[in-house]
Amino acid sequence: MTQHSDTAMPSFGAESPIRESNEPRTATPGVGRLIGVDLARGLAVFGMYAAHVGPDPSEGGVTGFLMELAHGRSSALFAFLAGFAIVLITGRSAPKTGRAGRQAAAKVVIRAVILLALGTALTMSGTPVEVILAFYGVYFLFVLPLYRLSAGALAVTAAGTALVLPQVLYVVKPALGDGGFPSPGEPDGLLSLLFTGSYPALTWVPFVIAGMAVARLDLAATAVRLRLALTGVVLAVIGYGGSWLALHLVPGALSALSASGWGGNPASAWWSDTAGYPFGDTPYWLLAASPHSETTLSILGNTGVAITVVTACLAAMDHLPRLRRLARPVIAVGSMSLTAYVFHIVGIRFLGIEELPGSPLHVLLGFIAAVAVFATLWSRYVSRGPLEWLMAKATGIARHVR
Repeated sequence: MTQHSDTAMPSFGAESPIRESNEPRTATPGVGRLIGVDLARGLAVFGMYAAHVGPDPSEGGVTGFLMELAHGRSSALFAFLAGFAIVLITGRSAPKTGRAGRQAAAKVVIRAVILLALGTALTMSGTPVEVILAFYGVYFLFVLPLYRLSAGALAVTAAGTALVLPQVLYVVKPALGDGGFPSPGEPDGLLSLLFTGSYPALTWVPFVIAGMAVARLDLAATAVRLRLALTGVVLAVIGYGGSWLALHLVPGALSALSASGWGGNPASAWWSDTAGYPFGDTPYWLLAASPHSETTLSILGNTGVAITVVTACLAAMDHLPRLRRLARPVIAVGSMSLTAYVFHIVGIRFLGIEELPGSPLHVLLGFIAAVAVFATLWSRYVSRGPLEWLMAKATGIARHVR
């Protein structure tokens, strides 16, 4: 069974969130290098690998449960961290203005175009992965006009889009019929990128905007982190808990989902993709919070998880130096997430893996070990991953913008 690709890559050659361009490569707790952000990205990479080359969640047990946790939530975390990339490019503490602002905007546009092209190429490579890169390029373009907003304004915008856009998608998507669905190996068209694809921009940009809002904050401040952690937990409870209550208390909800044609257990639609993906044939799907259900409750729950993971990683890296040393391979992977993404697509193509997920556990562990070793060795000598370095070179032409 082909699953969605949990693979949005947040930096794509931007200055790494763990180091501003004029800072040294030394880690000081709470200052300069926010290595917890790269730790979160590294964990999201491993979650993506689990979603693609790990065992099928239907196998059950502890392994199956962990695999199911990775599905969807990893891609939401990546999309959330994309907001950090946008803010770091365009100015973190204060948005860039004048010529510097125009150059920063040009860098974002160049990255978006490259991601659209690269995503299309990888989609046409023939792997069963539903590649997110082209969608990611669209996200960059959609949120660029918001880069000068404050943290508060971005948070309000994220909340508003999360509340409104899923309902818009529910109304619009059935009217488009099958016209927006590309065949396997066929590049995503505009309708797919915006409405009908695996990661429609209409319901995924709220994650990016929320990430931009968090990136604007003083993440070195303990009080800010505590408020963020509380916010993350509250959002997760509202999203997943609200969905569970709605599905069990709203009359006819579970029976309507059962009758929609999917063979999974609709009672798990409050947290798991095993319940199936919404067909749009019943409004009761709007009560689901499964990671790829494209609902308001799903966005709230996944955003809550993303905020919680990021704040936990930031705190752990500041206060647990021994863990920081142990986590170096994961941090290295997170610092070159585009390279790690393409690595796994190439690996799937090279090994001829055609059923995702469903590989034995040792295949997943092999992918993780290979990318961790490569990233650790590479980062000893070069500050950026290979594809991140190429991306930075390509966007260098933005310096000519006047």
